[in-house]
Amino acid sequence: MRFVLIGLAAGFFSALLGVGGGTVVVPLLLLFAAFSERPAMATSLAAIMFTAPAGVIAYAVHGDVKPGAAALVGIPGAIGALAGAALQQRISSRWLSLAFAALLVGVAVDLLVS
Repeated sequence: MRFVLIGLAAGFFSALLGVGGGTVVVPLLLLFAAFSERPAMATSLAAIMFTAPAGVIAYAVHGDVKPGAAALVGIPGAIGALAGAALQQRISSRWLSLAFAALLVGVAVDLLVS
C-alpha cells in the first residue's frame, strides 16, 4: 500500500509541478520503504517510464507539449542519465546521500529566493 501512495504522490506532483522522481519518490522510498539510496534512485528512474507518458498525454490534450524542445532536452538527458548512473556506481553511499541532500537544499533555497 505504501508503494501505491508513493506512486500517487509522485504522479500528482510530477504533473502539477514538473517534479517527481528525485524530489518525491526517492525521499519517500528512503523514509517509508527502507530503501537505500541506489535502489531508491534506480526505482525512481524506472517509475518515470509510467509517470512521464501519463503527464505528457495530459499536457498534450491541452496543446502544451513542445516536441522539438522535448527532443533537444530529452536526448542529451538520456546520455546524461547513462553517465550519471555509471558515475553513481563509483561514489560511496555516504557521499551520494550528501550530494542528494545538497541538491534538494539548493533547489529549495533557489525556489524560496526567486
